[in-house]
Amino acid sequence: MASSSSSSSKRHPTYHGIRSRGGKWVTEIREPRKTNRIWLGTFPTPEMAAAAYDVATLALKGGDAVLNFPNSASKYPVPASNSPDDIRSAATAAAELTAAEAVNNDAGLNGRPWYETEFLDEEAIFSMPRLMVEMAEGMLLSPPRMNPPPSEYLPEYYTSGESLWSYY
Repeated sequence: MASSSSSSSKRHPTYHGIRSRGGKWVTEIREPRKTNRIWLGTFPTPEMAAAAYDVATLALKGGDAVLNFPNSASKYPVPASNSPDDIRSAATAAAELTAAEAVNNDAGLNGRPWYETEFLDEEAIFSMPRLMVEMAEGMLLSPPRMNPPPSEYLPEYYTSGESLWSYY
């Protein structure tokens, strides 16, 4: 019983199909209806191991697979066949893709959304106090004339039209 509790403590609390071994993360998957296991690899981060497991479980179980990263399934490489070597190489490629995305996220925004990366003073950019006063003044202007003012030089049909502002 002691061995089962020690093996369960090495499992990752969130990700399926991975476990810790000597400070690294390993993953393997059992082939359906067989006793054979496909060794997927040893990875430095749990996310890389979880992505490798996702590729393998998609290849072996299809749409019934429980994924660690369901939103990333379309980005994963598809194995050329269901042979252990093809599954292992696709799983390794997915792990490397996950590592590359993590590096890009760390280098760019440090894991934060773009709007949290720097402070923007909208009041200074749009000069908000002045903008609000100008908008209020703009509402007090008289509407533009739709018809030219009556003139002795213009024929009557130019000045007798209906005004846009005559309807209330």
